[in-house]
Amino acid sequence: MGREGPIIELNKRQKEILAIVKQDGPISGEEIANRLNLSRAALRPHLAVLTTSGLLDARPRVGYFYTGNVLTGVAEILSRFTVGDIKSRPIVIREETSVYDAIVTLFLDDVGTLYVVDERGSLQGVVSRKDFLKTALGGVDLHKMPVGVIMTRMPQVHTVTEEETVLDVVKRICEHEVDSLPVVRIQDPQTYKVVGRVTKTNIARLLLELSEGR
Repeated sequence: MGREGPIIELNKRQKEILAIVKQDGPISGEEIANRLNLSRAALRPHLAVLTTSGLLDARPRVGYFYTGNVLTGVAEILSRFTVGDIKSRPIVIREETSVYDAIVTLFLDDVGTLYVVDERGSLQGVVSRKDFLKTALGGVDLHKMPVGVIMTRMPQVHTVTEEETVLDVVKRICEHEVDSLPVVRIQDPQTYKVVGRVTKTNIARLLLELSEGR
């Protein structure tokens, strides 16, 4: 067991759910909802609190069960997972790519940030949706302007490695007010190979999976 985290005060409904699971667990979410006359949608946020706090756990085809743990806090839960556990495929372009082609890539891959790499896959910079919007409003020829003109260059780019915890990522995303961070492997002090990306969506998906016992 890890260190005890901040105490989370349960509301009346969460205490009712906890009592049901302690008495009759393992028990399905559907059965809990039926006993409390709640919809599954209304029940879900309460189960999320109880599972991420460490009081309940869940297993597929088994249901929710009481762990007997003290409340550990979300911070400790997020410290158990690394960036490598949740990272997504990075969307990369080259510095000479036109702003127009980069915008097309942005929309086709449905991302908010593109990572600019060299021929070895080493990170050179990042360019975001906001950068493209500013450029488009400037009235320049998007077909002729290369991304290298508008990108944020290294070493001003904030990065994470696969070994860092999800909690580290949450802190950095909040601190720098960004939507995503490139995941890199540091090959030498000046070479950062891009191996993934971690976004707010990755973090939200992890929390959802934890709350549903997946």
